[in-house]
Amino acid sequence: MAGLDEVKAFLGCATPAAWLARAPENLDILLIDHAHCEKKAASTALNLLFRYVDKRNLLSSMSQLAREELLHFEQVVEMMERHGVQYGHLSPSRYAQGLRQHIRPTEPDKLVDTLIIGAFIEARSCERFDALAPLLQANPSTADIGKYYIFLLKSESRHYEGYLALAREYSPVHIENRIAFFREVERELIETPDTDFRFHSGVPQA
Repeated sequence: MAGLDEVKAFLGCATPAAWLARAPENLDILLIDHAHCEKKAASTALNLLFRYVDKRNLLSSMSQLAREELLHFEQVVEMMERHGVQYGHLSPSRYAQGLRQHIRPTEPDKLVDTLIIGAFIEARSCERFDALAPLLQANPSTADIGKYYIFLLKSESRHYEGYLALAREYSPVHIENRIAFFREVERELIETPDTDFRFHSGVPQA
């Protein structure tokens, strides 16, 4: 399983300090968006299951991933209830669409790009859980959330590793150049100003 150092090295940047400073002030939004992210991650895995029925390793990996993401969704919703946060609709951040707009339209490139993006989303989630955990654990009222984020590190790093392994398996060529391309796209989304605060948003605007 990929270690935290490997996950961080895969990314093009660390989470900006300005985002981390804003996070405790926006815990309601953070939790709601986290729940949405888990649900969307399960949906992505299920879509891949339906679209690529001839790829045995993908079917096995995505089936397991969808179950785990739905379990995490349930856990986050339960945590929100304990903290008095009402789950509801939330507009999506620019992050996922900012990555997915670069997916190539023809196969197998479309699948490979989708899997690489999945790896970046999971890696960024892992990095942010790690950065958020000590901030939340320092406050007794949010210590349980920080503890839960530490618990999620193992599964998020495993998901990152799984997506990347599948991308390498199903690409007819080396994918390092494509990884480098999406690393730069992802870095820009994280380091540039963002109008909305979300789990994967960029630098909060004042």
